[in-house]
Amino acid sequence: MEWVEVSVETKTEAADLVTAAFTDIGAGGVEIDDPALINAYIDEGRWDYRDMERKPETGMVVVRSYLANDEELDGKVRTLKASLEYMKGRGADLGTAKVSTNIRNDEDWVDNWKKYFHTDKVGKNLVIQPSWEEYEAQPDDIVLRLDPGAAFGTGTHPTTSMCLRALEELVKPDMTVFDVGTGSGVLAIAAAKLGASKVVAADYDATAVKSAKFNSAENGTESIIEIKQSDLLKEFSGKAKLITANLIADLVIRLFDELDDHLEKGGRLLASGIILSREEDVVAAAKLHGLFIVQRHEEKEWLALEIIREEDR
Repeated sequence: MEWVEVSVETKTEAADLVTAAFTDIGAGGVEIDDPALINAYIDEGRWDYRDMERKPETGMVVVRSYLANDEELDGKVRTLKASLEYMKGRGADLGTAKVSTNIRNDEDWVDNWKKYFHTDKVGKNLVIQPSWEEYEAQPDDIVLRLDPGAAFGTGTHPTTSMCLRALEELVKPDMTVFDVGTGSGVLAIAAAKLGASKVVAADYDATAVKSAKFNSAENGTESIIEIKQSDLLKEFSGKAKLITANLIADLVIRLFDELDDHLEKGGRLLASGIILSREEDVVAAAKLHGLFIVQRHEEKEWLALEIIREEDR
Protein backbone atom coordinates (compact mmCIF):
# COMPACT_ATOMS: atom_id res chain seq x y z
CA MET A 1 0.00 0.00 0.00
CA GLU A 2 1.14 3.55 -0.70
CA TRP A 3 1.11 5.97 2.22
CA VAL A 4 1.52 9.71 2.55
CA GLU A 5 3.57 11.22 5.33
CA VAL A 6 1.75 14.34 6.50
CA SER A 7 3.85 16.70 8.64
CA VAL A 8 3.08 19.89 10.53
CA GLU A 9 5.81 22.23 11.78
CA THR A 10 4.74 23.89 15.01
CA LYS A 11 5.92 25.22 18.36
CA THR A 12 6.82 22.75 21.10
CA GLU A 13 4.01 23.94 23.36
CA ALA A 14 1.44 23.52 20.56
CA ALA A 15 2.30 19.88 19.78
CA ASP A 16 -0.69 18.58 21.73
CA LEU A 17 -3.08 20.81 19.76
CA VAL A 18 -1.67 19.61 16.44
CA THR A 19 -1.85 16.02 17.67
CA ALA A 20 -5.54 16.56 18.43
CA ALA A 21 -6.07 17.89 14.90
CA PHE A 22 -4.50 14.72 13.46
CA THR A 23 -6.71 12.59 15.70
CA ASP A 24 -9.78 14.42 14.41
CA ILE A 25 -9.03 13.33 10.83
CA GLY A 26 -8.64 9.70 11.85
CA ALA A 27 -4.86 9.41 12.13
CA GLY A 28 -3.96 6.20 13.95
CA GLY A 29 -1.16 7.94 15.82
CA VAL A 30 1.56 10.55 15.47
CA GLU A 31 5.27 10.89 15.99
CA ILE A 32 6.81 14.09 17.30
CA ASP A 33 10.29 15.07 16.10
CA ASP A 34 11.58 17.20 18.98
CA PRO A 35 15.25 18.28 18.61
CA ALA A 36 15.47 19.28 22.29
CA LEU A 37 14.44 15.80 23.41
CA ILE A 38 16.86 14.06 21.04
CA ASN A 39 19.71 16.34 22.16
CA ALA A 40 18.93 15.58 25.79
CA TYR A 41 19.14 11.85 25.10
CA ILE A 42 22.49 12.35 23.35
CA ASP A 43 23.82 14.41 26.28
CA GLU A 44 22.72 11.73 28.75
CA GLY A 45 24.62 9.09 26.79
CA ARG A 46 21.57 7.05 25.83
CA TRP A 47 23.29 4.32 23.83
CA ASP A 48 20.48 4.02 21.30
CA TYR A 49 21.13 7.65 20.28
CA ARG A 50 24.91 7.42 20.23
CA ASP A 51 25.20 7.58 16.42
CA MET A 52 22.98 10.63 16.05
CA GLU A 53 24.21 14.19 15.68
CA ARG A 54 22.82 17.03 17.78
CA LYS A 55 20.13 19.10 16.11
CA PRO A 56 19.70 22.87 16.33
CA GLU A 57 17.05 23.80 18.89
CA THR A 58 14.62 26.40 17.58
CA GLY A 59 11.63 25.84 19.84
CA MET A 60 9.91 24.10 16.94
CA VAL A 61 8.89 20.47 16.50
CA VAL A 62 7.47 18.44 13.64
CA VAL A 63 4.33 16.42 14.26
CA ARG A 64 3.74 13.78 11.59
CA SER A 65 1.43 10.93 10.78
CA TYR A 66 0.90 8.52 7.89
CA LEU A 67 -2.33 8.42 5.93
CA ALA A 68 -3.40 5.98 3.24
CA ASN A 69 -3.06 7.45 -0.26
CA ASP A 70 -6.70 6.93 -1.20
CA GLU A 71 -9.74 8.95 -2.26
CA GLU A 72 -10.20 10.31 1.27
CA LEU A 73 -6.69 11.73 1.57
CA ASP A 74 -7.34 15.13 -0.02
CA GLY A 75 -10.34 15.78 2.20
CA LYS A 76 -8.42 14.78 5.33
CA VAL A 77 -5.52 17.12 4.54
CA ARG A 78 -7.96 19.96 3.81
CA THR A 79 -9.71 19.32 7.12
CA LEU A 80 -6.37 19.27 8.93
CA LYS A 81 -5.39 22.63 7.45
CA ALA A 82 -8.80 24.09 8.28
CA SER A 83 -8.49 22.89 11.89
CA LEU A 84 -5.09 24.53 12.24
CA GLU A 85 -6.40 27.79 10.80
CA TYR A 86 -9.36 27.65 13.19
CA MET A 87 -7.01 27.19 16.16
CA LYS A 88 -4.88 30.12 15.02
CA GLY A 89 -8.02 32.22 14.64
CA ARG A 90 -8.93 31.39 18.23
CA GLY A 91 -5.56 32.69 19.43
CA ALA A 92 -3.45 29.52 19.51
CA ASP A 93 0.22 30.20 18.74
CA LEU A 94 1.08 27.34 16.40
CA GLY A 95 4.14 28.95 14.88
CA THR A 96 4.31 28.43 11.11
CA ALA A 97 1.85 25.49 11.19
CA LYS A 98 3.29 24.56 7.79
CA VAL A 99 1.73 21.38 6.39
CA SER A 100 3.79 19.22 4.04
CA THR A 101 3.20 15.84 2.41
CA ASN A 102 5.52 13.15 1.12
CA ILE A 103 4.57 9.85 -0.54
CA ARG A 104 6.12 6.83 1.19
CA ASN A 105 6.01 3.10 0.56
CA ASP A 106 5.46 0.57 3.34
CA GLU A 107 9.08 -0.51 3.46
CA ASP A 108 10.24 3.11 3.80
CA TRP A 109 8.66 3.78 7.18
CA VAL A 110 6.75 0.90 8.75
CA ASP A 111 9.80 -0.41 10.63
CA ASN A 112 12.06 2.65 10.42
CA TRP A 113 11.21 3.77 13.97
CA LYS A 114 12.55 0.52 15.41
CA LYS A 115 16.16 1.62 15.01
CA TYR A 116 15.62 4.16 17.80
CA PHE A 117 13.92 1.74 20.22
CA HIS A 118 16.24 -0.53 22.20
CA THR A 119 16.17 -2.27 25.57
CA ASP A 120 16.18 0.39 28.27
CA LYS A 121 16.03 0.32 32.07
CA VAL A 122 13.51 2.76 33.50
CA GLY A 123 13.54 3.37 37.23
CA LYS A 124 14.88 0.87 39.76
CA ASN A 125 13.78 -2.43 38.27
CA LEU A 126 11.58 -1.94 35.22
CA VAL A 127 13.16 -2.82 31.88
CA ILE A 128 11.53 -2.05 28.52
CA GLN A 129 12.47 -4.76 26.02
CA PRO A 130 11.47 -4.55 22.33
CA SER A 131 10.04 -7.87 21.22
CA TRP A 132 12.62 -8.14 18.41
CA GLU A 133 15.64 -7.85 20.74
CA GLU A 134 17.22 -10.44 23.02
CA TYR A 135 17.84 -9.48 26.63
CA GLU A 136 19.31 -11.43 29.54
CA ALA A 137 17.33 -10.32 32.58
CA GLN A 138 19.09 -9.65 35.87
CA PRO A 139 17.66 -11.11 39.12
CA ASP A 140 15.79 -7.93 40.14
CA ASP A 141 14.62 -6.92 36.67
CA ILE A 142 10.93 -6.61 35.89
CA VAL A 143 10.89 -6.94 32.11
CA LEU A 144 8.13 -5.39 30.00
CA ARG A 145 8.28 -6.96 26.54
CA LEU A 146 6.75 -4.57 23.99
CA ASP A 147 5.92 -4.38 20.32
CA PRO A 148 4.18 -1.01 20.40
CA GLY A 149 3.93 -0.36 16.67
CA ALA A 150 4.95 2.98 15.21
CA ALA A 151 1.94 4.80 16.64
CA PHE A 152 2.00 3.95 20.34
CA GLY A 153 4.23 4.46 23.35
CA THR A 154 7.56 2.66 23.74
CA GLY A 155 7.96 3.70 27.36
CA THR A 156 11.03 5.86 26.74
CA HIS A 157 9.29 9.24 26.27
CA PRO A 158 9.46 11.40 29.43
CA THR A 159 5.67 11.35 29.86
CA THR A 160 5.74 7.55 30.10
CA SER A 161 9.05 7.04 31.88
CA MET A 162 7.97 9.41 34.67
CA CYS A 163 4.84 7.30 35.14
CA LEU A 164 6.80 4.05 35.18
CA ARG A 165 9.15 5.33 37.88
CA ALA A 166 6.18 6.56 39.92
CA LEU A 167 4.40 3.21 39.54
CA GLU A 168 7.34 1.45 41.18
CA GLU A 169 6.51 3.44 44.33
CA LEU A 170 2.72 3.58 44.05
CA VAL A 171 1.59 0.07 43.10
CA LYS A 172 0.91 -2.15 46.10
CA PRO A 173 -0.01 -5.86 46.26
CA ASP A 174 -3.67 -6.62 45.50
CA MET A 175 -4.33 -3.06 44.32
CA THR A 176 -6.88 -2.26 41.59
CA VAL A 177 -5.50 0.06 38.90
CA PHE A 178 -7.29 1.85 36.04
CA ASP A 179 -5.17 2.95 33.05
CA VAL A 180 -6.75 5.61 30.84
CA GLY A 181 -5.28 6.17 27.36
CA THR A 182 -3.32 2.94 27.55
CA GLY A 183 -1.71 3.09 24.08
CA SER A 184 0.69 0.15 23.88
CA GLY A 185 -0.45 -0.97 27.34
CA VAL A 186 2.95 -0.32 28.90
CA LEU A 187 1.65 1.27 32.11
CA ALA A 188 -1.04 -1.37 32.59
CA ILE A 189 1.48 -4.17 32.08
CA ALA A 190 3.90 -2.51 34.49
CA ALA A 191 1.16 -2.20 37.13
CA ALA A 192 0.29 -5.89 36.75
CA LYS A 193 3.91 -6.99 37.02
CA LEU A 194 4.47 -4.73 40.03
CA GLY A 195 1.76 -6.57 41.95
CA ALA A 196 -1.66 -5.12 41.13
CA SER A 197 -4.32 -7.82 41.35
CA LYS A 198 -6.65 -6.18 38.82
CA VAL A 199 -5.95 -3.69 36.05
CA VAL A 200 -8.53 -2.21 33.70
CA ALA A 201 -7.01 -0.41 30.72
CA ALA A 202 -8.70 1.50 27.92
CA ASP A 203 -8.02 3.68 24.93
CA TYR A 204 -10.26 5.69 22.62
CA ASP A 205 -8.37 4.30 19.62
CA ALA A 206 -9.39 0.78 18.55
CA THR A 207 -5.94 0.13 17.09
CA ALA A 208 -4.35 0.99 20.42
CA VAL A 209 -6.68 -1.49 22.13
CA LYS A 210 -5.45 -4.23 19.79
CA SER A 211 -1.83 -3.23 20.43
CA ALA A 212 -2.34 -3.30 24.20
CA LYS A 213 -4.04 -6.71 24.08
CA PHE A 214 -1.18 -8.13 22.01
CA ASN A 215 1.44 -6.79 24.42
CA SER A 216 -0.48 -8.02 27.46
CA ALA A 217 -0.51 -11.51 25.96
CA GLU A 218 3.24 -11.27 25.25
CA ASN A 219 3.80 -10.51 28.93
CA GLY A 220 1.43 -13.14 30.29
CA THR A 221 -0.76 -10.60 32.06
CA GLU A 222 -4.12 -11.37 30.36
CA SER A 223 -5.58 -12.81 33.57
CA ILE A 224 -4.89 -9.53 35.40
CA ILE A 225 -5.54 -6.89 32.74
CA GLU A 226 -8.91 -6.19 31.13
CA ILE A 227 -8.53 -4.02 28.01
CA LYS A 228 -11.39 -2.16 26.36
CA GLN A 229 -12.23 0.80 24.14
CA SER A 230 -13.44 3.84 26.06
CA ASP A 231 -13.59 7.63 25.99
CA LEU A 232 -11.70 8.32 29.22
CA LEU A 233 -13.55 6.50 32.06
CA LYS A 234 -16.93 6.34 30.31
CA GLU A 235 -16.95 2.53 29.89
CA PHE A 236 -15.39 1.77 33.30
CA SER A 237 -17.34 0.42 36.24
CA GLY A 238 -16.35 0.35 39.89
CA LYS A 239 -13.47 2.16 41.53
CA ALA A 240 -9.68 1.91 41.67
CA LYS A 241 -7.12 2.88 44.28
CA LEU A 242 -4.83 4.19 41.54
CA ILE A 243 -5.74 5.69 38.16
CA THR A 244 -3.03 6.36 35.58
CA ALA A 245 -3.68 8.76 32.71
CA ASN A 246 -0.89 9.57 30.25
CA LEU A 247 -2.90 11.91 28.03
CA ILE A 248 -2.66 15.63 27.21
CA ALA A 249 -3.54 18.57 29.45
CA ASP A 250 -7.06 19.11 28.10
CA LEU A 251 -7.99 15.44 28.52
CA VAL A 252 -6.56 15.35 32.03
CA ILE A 253 -8.79 18.31 32.89
CA ARG A 254 -11.79 16.49 31.40
CA LEU A 255 -10.91 13.45 33.46
CA PHE A 256 -11.34 15.40 36.70
CA ASP A 257 -15.11 15.41 36.10
CA GLU A 258 -15.17 11.60 36.21
CA LEU A 259 -12.99 10.90 39.24
CA ASP A 260 -15.72 10.93 41.89
CA ASP A 261 -17.34 7.86 40.35
CA HIS A 262 -14.13 5.88 39.85
CA LEU A 263 -11.43 6.86 42.37
CA GLU A 264 -11.57 5.11 45.74
CA LYS A 265 -11.45 7.09 48.97
CA GLY A 266 -7.79 7.73 49.68
CA GLY A 267 -6.97 6.93 46.05
CA ARG A 268 -4.56 8.67 43.73
CA LEU A 269 -4.52 9.88 40.12
CA LEU A 270 -1.20 9.77 38.27
CA ALA A 271 -1.66 12.19 35.38
CA SER A 272 1.01 12.73 32.72
CA GLY A 273 1.38 14.09 29.20
CA ILE A 274 1.16 17.66 30.54
CA ILE A 275 3.46 20.13 28.84
CA LEU A 276 4.97 22.69 31.24
CA SER A 277 3.17 25.62 29.64
CA ARG A 278 -0.18 24.07 30.62
CA GLU A 279 0.68 23.41 34.28
CA GLU A 280 -1.27 26.39 35.62
CA ASP A 281 -4.39 25.33 33.68
CA VAL A 282 -4.28 21.81 35.08
CA VAL A 283 -3.54 22.91 38.66
CA ALA A 284 -6.36 25.48 38.57
CA ALA A 285 -8.82 22.90 37.25
CA ALA A 286 -7.72 20.44 39.93
CA LYS A 287 -8.44 22.99 42.67
CA LEU A 288 -11.90 23.67 41.23
CA HIS A 289 -12.62 19.94 41.53
CA GLY A 290 -11.43 19.74 45.13
CA LEU A 291 -8.18 18.02 44.20
CA PHE A 292 -4.67 18.50 45.55
CA ILE A 293 -1.29 18.00 43.84
CA VAL A 294 0.64 15.82 46.27
CA GLN A 295 3.67 15.08 44.06
CA ARG A 296 5.11 16.78 40.99
CA HIS A 297 7.49 15.10 38.52
CA GLU A 298 9.24 17.11 35.80
CA GLU A 299 11.39 15.91 32.91
CA LYS A 300 12.41 17.97 29.91
CA GLU A 301 9.30 20.08 29.15
CA TRP A 302 6.82 17.58 30.56
CA LEU A 303 5.03 17.04 33.85
CA ALA A 304 3.49 14.11 35.65
CA LEU A 305 1.32 14.95 38.65
CA GLU A 306 0.17 12.76 41.53
CA ILE A 307 -3.25 14.01 42.59
CA ILE A 308 -5.47 13.23 45.58
CA ARG A 309 -8.71 14.64 46.95
CA GLU A 310 -8.38 17.61 49.31
CA GLU A 311 -10.26 15.63 51.96
CA ASP A 312 -7.59 12.90 51.83
CA ARG A 313 -4.68 15.24 52.63
